[in-house]
Formats: sequence, structure tokens, C-alpha cells
Amino acid sequence: MPPKFKRHLNDDDVTGSVKSERRNLLEDDSDEEEDFFLRGPSGPRFGPRNDKIKHVQNQVDEVIDVMQENITKVIERGERLDELQDKSESLSDNATAFSNRSKQLRRQMWWRGCKIKAIMALVAVILLLVIIIDLA
Repeated sequence: MPPKFKRHLNDDDVTGSVKSERRNLLEDDSDEEEDFFLRGPSGPRFGPRNDKIKHVQNQVDEVIDVMQENITKVIERGERLDELQDKSESLSDNATAFSNRSKQLRRQMWWRGCKIKAIMALVAVILLLVIIIDLA
């Protein structure tokens, strides 16, 4: 009969198995290369290399900060461009409405001028008729 397997492992089971596996792997007969891969770099011989890695990591962090700032600025610029586009569309709509109203007003003023000229011509004709009738 096969052994029963646990379906759900708790943290103690997992941690215990990892520790026991690590102990088995890190026995006294392991060489430096295995220790390096299992434990990571240690000791002063990796010091200058760590300094270079830290320096490069600092540079990477600075670049990341600069890129995040740039992305924030680009997003803000995009928002301002959207606002500017909305304002320009509104201005264009207002300019079209103004143009249409000015054309309508020009027509109204032209008709008003025509009416005034027609009334003045009619008054002049009536005055001429009155003068001609009085003389006759």
C-alpha cells in the first residue's frame, strides 16, 4: 500500500524540509564552488566586487528614479495637452459661433440701412410732391 501524502503542508513542514535539505547539501565534504552557490558569496575576497555591484545598483536606482520622474512628467504633460486640446476645441466652437452671429448681424444692419434709405427716399419724394402740388 503506498504511503499517504499530505495535501496541505503547513509552514513548519516546509521550513523543516528546507533546513534538512540544506544540512544535507552543506556537509563537510562539499567544496568551495558548491558553498558559493548554496550560501552565496562570503568573506573579504568578494569585497571589491560587492562595491562595484553596489555602485552599479546605485546607478540603476538613480536611473529608475529619473525614469519614474520622467514618466510622471509625461503623464502630467499628456493631461495638460488634453486640457489644451479641449480649450482649443472650445475656442474653435466659439469662433465659429461668433462668425455666424457677425454674418447675421451684418445682414440685419444691411437691411436696416436699406430700410432707412428707402424711408429717406420716400420722404424726399413726398416732400417733392408737396412742393410741386403747392406750386401748381
